[in-house]
Amino acid sequence: MSTAAPRTAGPDHLWSVDEHLDDILATVRPLEPIELQLLDAQGCVLVEDVTVPVSLPPFDNSSMDGYAVRVADVAGASEQYPAALEVVGDVAAGQAGLLQVGPGQTVRIMTGAPLPPGAETVVPVEWTDGGLGEGPVTGMRARSLAPEGATGQVLVYRPAGARAHVRAKGSDVRAGDRALEAGTILGPPQISLLAAIGRGSVRVHPRPRVVVLSTGSELVQPDEELSAGQIYDSNSFSLTACARDAGAIAYRVGAVADDADTLRDTIEDQLVRADLMVTTGGVSVGAYDVVREALSSVGDEDEPGSGIDFRKLAMQPGKPQGFGSIGPDHTPLLALPGNPVSSYVSFELFARPAIRTLMGLTDVHRPRTRATLTAGGALTSPKGRRQFLRGRYADGEVTPVGGAGSHLVAALAQANALIVVPEDVESIASGTDVEVILLG
Repeated sequence: MSTAAPRTAGPDHLWSVDEHLDDILATVRPLEPIELQLLDAQGCVLVEDVTVPVSLPPFDNSSMDGYAVRVADVAGASEQYPAALEVVGDVAAGQAGLLQVGPGQTVRIMTGAPLPPGAETVVPVEWTDGGLGEGPVTGMRARSLAPEGATGQVLVYRPAGARAHVRAKGSDVRAGDRALEAGTILGPPQISLLAAIGRGSVRVHPRPRVVVLSTGSELVQPDEELSAGQIYDSNSFSLTACARDAGAIAYRVGAVADDADTLRDTIEDQLVRADLMVTTGGVSVGAYDVVREALSSVGDEDEPGSGIDFRKLAMQPGKPQGFGSIGPDHTPLLALPGNPVSSYVSFELFARPAIRTLMGLTDVHRPRTRATLTAGGALTSPKGRRQFLRGRYADGEVTPVGGAGSHLVAALAQANALIVVPEDVESIASGTDVEVILLG
């Protein structure tokens, strides 16, 4: 990774993609850890290892409805010569004070119930007559015809080896084992494990709160009627969805008119619920003065580095970018270009890693791979810029979708990858091995 250019770089400095990303990741820090209840911690990142306090299962238990027996008592059992055992009682899941199984005896046992003392294995109810003396029965029939608590005799028609249908104590995890390690994202399986070992809360980095707002007086909300010169605001929806996909709690503000006071007021109102702000639009040459004025005035003049630095990047799409911090808490802000593809690509390259860093993750980037380019002809790329083309990746091959235009939303919707064309490459022929960033 290259060294970030200094914040004092002049306005004519052309930042590389790596320099800009380095500057962002050098500024953004993981959010302070907090203790959260399990369901509130879903999607968050653990900050410490979790050790198992009690083995799972905590005791030997049955994996079947059936009969707990001694192996010797059912050895050689068959349809013709069943083993006849005395039923001395029942044991259900959660039951304490277990019955003792002696020679020639059995206890009817339910799934999850503790294996009683003296028992060595479990015979499924389907291998017995269910205590009815009528031949093998299904578990449903046995349960319906043999009343709970009944004692008497049961015929067993098949032998069972030692520990058959028995879940051994600690066969899942043992006390003292590491259940989850720091850095784990808590999804449903991890939440389940934490609950199973008795953890009601965990210490995590909270999910970052990301506020997304788009700028432009020409923008209209979906479902509203368009007037001449107007377009629908798609960016705020796209980037809010991107932020949620990255793991954030995202708030969509929507379109803000090209007015410095309105934009300033909106940003100041939103800072209270933002760990990261993302704006889109108004950063191109000749169009960003209002945005720059609004964002600069929100910064803290007494704090070095506060405010937004607008810069040009050697990339396509997404040349104009802005980054800095604003407000009393120095909330990081990314100002992205307004063209739909430019804003999306910029979010994937810069905002997503920032969100993942706030979450406390170390691997913050989309996975990358190599693929064979399949195209109708050679692809061209501007010299000196790193180009990111939309592509469809499958089975080691990637095919470009749509053109290079940064307004082609329909083509973007068909892409699942970005094809990376290095700065020193101006043409790529079909069949060339290329780098691919996998999306989704």
